[in-house]
Amino acid sequence: MNIINSFMAMDVFTQTILVLAIITGFYMAWNIGANDVANAMGTVVGSGSITIKQVIILAGIFEFCGAFFVGGNVADTISKGIVSPVVVQNANFFIMGMLAALIASSIWLNVATYFGWPVSTTHAIVGGVTGFGILVGGFGAVNWSKMGNIVASWIISPVMGAAIAFIVFKVVETTILEKRNPVRSAKKSVPLIVGASSFVMVFSLLYKGLKNLKLEINFIEALGISVVAAVFLSILTYVLMQKLDHNGDDKEQKYEIVEGVFMKLQLVTACYISFAHGANDVANAVGPVAGIYSALINKSGEIGEKVTVPSWILVMGAIAIVIGIATYGYKVIGTIGEKITEITATRGFSAEVGTATTVLIASRMGLPISTTHTLVGAVIGVALGRGVAVLNLKMIKNIVASWFITIPVTVVFTIIILKFMMLFQ
Repeated sequence: MNIINSFMAMDVFTQTILVLAIITGFYMAWNIGANDVANAMGTVVGSGSITIKQVIILAGIFEFCGAFFVGGNVADTISKGIVSPVVVQNANFFIMGMLAALIASSIWLNVATYFGWPVSTTHAIVGGVTGFGILVGGFGAVNWSKMGNIVASWIISPVMGAAIAFIVFKVVETTILEKRNPVRSAKKSVPLIVGASSFVMVFSLLYKGLKNLKLEINFIEALGISVVAAVFLSILTYVLMQKLDHNGDDKEQKYEIVEGVFMKLQLVTACYISFAHGANDVANAVGPVAGIYSALINKSGEIGEKVTVPSWILVMGAIAIVIGIATYGYKVIGTIGEKITEITATRGFSAEVGTATTVLIASRMGLPISTTHTLVGAVIGVALGRGVAVLNLKMIKNIVASWFITIPVTVVFTIIILKFMMLFQ
């Protein structure tokens, strides 16, 4: 009832601006679902573990849960400090700037998704806010050191992702796939692999993924919980793996059994990444909308760097992400799963664990990282074990080019849109 009462108390112009902000935020979140869901589910579809319809259900559940329950009730209004707060203290400029940034970044994400390019939604909104900051406060209003970190992530993310995913796959290959009896070897190695990957995912979730819940779990506590979870899951996997039949001479059948095991493991890692994505990236859509809503109802017109996100905005963002997955997610899923290289369950699992490990290590070291770029690098990394010939180099060039133009394009789009808006001020 609070939102209804607040809305009814507004004048017609303010109501119109709020409705436009909600529609634009929904469109942005829809694009996030359509493009970024490939981070989690592209390799699962590519390996044949599940179908697109099953992806929609699984990703919808985990993206929504991550966005709504862990997405947090506080978000950056000016996108990670990229623009000086001084330039957004005028409420009218702030509202128009956030609207322009949302529209510009949404349009670019829509274009990128159409071509099947996995781009960073965070970088898209950063570019939009940068364009707003340049137009309102000049080039000096932009925190260029932050921008330097973002540029660095274009290199650090895919390289680290490729390296770690390559190592993970080589471990799987040398300890299982290249053995005379891969099923018997899997009984010994898979529990250890599950233990190691479980440790990474649990620790990463406690350290980074649940930060918005403010559980105040320190490093030692997170380490202890992660070790206990890893040991438990490793033992459970060992017990379950003993049921596999490793007898017989048909090696091809043994490979199929091993790939079947990794299909199940891949589902778990994909759901984890999907949950973490929903928790972290929903802010790219709801943060600006919450900032606009706060500015409209704040009579003083003062704009803070952080803003409280009402539950209804969080729900709106979570629902839009799920709809984006269901209606347009197949475009980028197809790129990640099929158009870069051939994906099997063991390769897909290695890419996902490599991505999660890279994000955890980089976060711990304070290095700039993009999950999207990391996942693409990880897929390339597992393919390199078979040689460059198995890679679709043309598609990779197009993807990398889309990363480099994301920020410049959204900067220009935002400036054009904002200038147009100012004509009607």
